[in-house]
Amino acid sequence: MTVGLILLAHGARNPAWAAPFETVLARVQAKRTDTPVSLAYLELLEPSLVQAARDLVGRGATTLVVLPLFLGGAGHVRRDVEPQIQQLQTQLALPIRILPALGEQAFFQDALTAWCLSVLEQSPEAP
Repeated sequence: MTVGLILLAHGARNPAWAAPFETVLARVQAKRTDTPVSLAYLELLEPSLVQAARDLVGRGATTLVVLPLFLGGAGHVRRDVEPQIQQLQTQLALPIRILPALGEQAFFQDALTAWCLSVLEQSPEAP
């Protein structure tokens, strides 16, 4: 079994918006050279989730994991991403697991809280 990872970001009109996500992709690829990894976008940029999934299957993935790089999962993830994943599972005939959105992960909440607190500690004038 070869697991392929899709990092799924929202997308934006300005391609420069994608730079932080491309950095994360490059770092993951550098540390996991044995794992097919792709960055996909829900809208406005390419590749799409469908394109990325097909690419990873073409690179040997037999199961896919989708990590939504969204702060919340109640909107786009449930309304737009989950139906696409159900269709892809049928079309590609392979298991696809979607993880909770990044913002719903405890480690991310902890990191964001720590960052907020450090900003307050560094600032001479708290808001």
